[in-house]
Amino acid sequence: MTLPEQFFSTIEMLLRKTREVNAAALREAGIALADTIAADGVLHVFGSGHSQIVAREVVNRAGGYVPVSQIVDPTGGWAEVLPGYGEKLFHRYAQAYAPRAGDFAVVISNSGANPSPVGVALACAAAGLKVATVSNVTLSRESVSKHESGKRLFECGTWAFDNCGVPGDAALSLKGAALKTGSVSTFPGAMILDLLVLESMQVLEDRGLPVPILQSANTGGRDYNDRMSKKYQGRICRPV
Repeated sequence: MTLPEQFFSTIEMLLRKTREVNAAALREAGIALADTIAADGVLHVFGSGHSQIVAREVVNRAGGYVPVSQIVDPTGGWAEVLPGYGEKLFHRYAQAYAPRAGDFAVVISNSGANPSPVGVALACAAAGLKVATVSNVTLSRESVSKHESGKRLFECGTWAFDNCGVPGDAALSLKGAALKTGSVSTFPGAMILDLLVLESMQVLEDRGLPVPILQSANTGGRDYNDRMSKKYQGRICRPV
């Protein structure tokens, strides 16, 4: 098979495996997120380094929740190895967007070993947020935490979702090359967030409760979205 064919086949397999491995935790966390949304709470997401792409999957997304806010690292992940940075980043975010006890947070990091994502997750939990994490749990179990607590990301939340990836993230071998290519963590990570949101929406629908969904601006949703968002004014960070 060619490299593109190998990549597609690998991702296809990983998506199926990720759904199976996380099914029970997604159902349980979906109920907890539904409780948060029903109580006018907010879903806060943080991705460390390249995992910011995964976090952004559910932010300001047509068909997604209105009350989703991204904790943005202005260094783009450069500072994720600095001790104490994650806690300070969350403190700054909390001053601006006032997350509330009972809100829901998802923290994403493929390795789950660096100080920044662990610090954000622990700070969220200390502030009374429900915390879920997304990482390569198998890889993380074999890693040494660089956070002063000694914890790895999967140990910092109530729900530890596994992206079922490979060591080093790159999955494909190149002939005559020592290094691999074809990083795989983004696809299963994004699917985990999408499934979590959909699980919670299903719970709200089953309860007969309203589901605060954004409409695509390309189908005339700007005014509608503005009206829906006013309820959460000052509580949502939506990066441009």
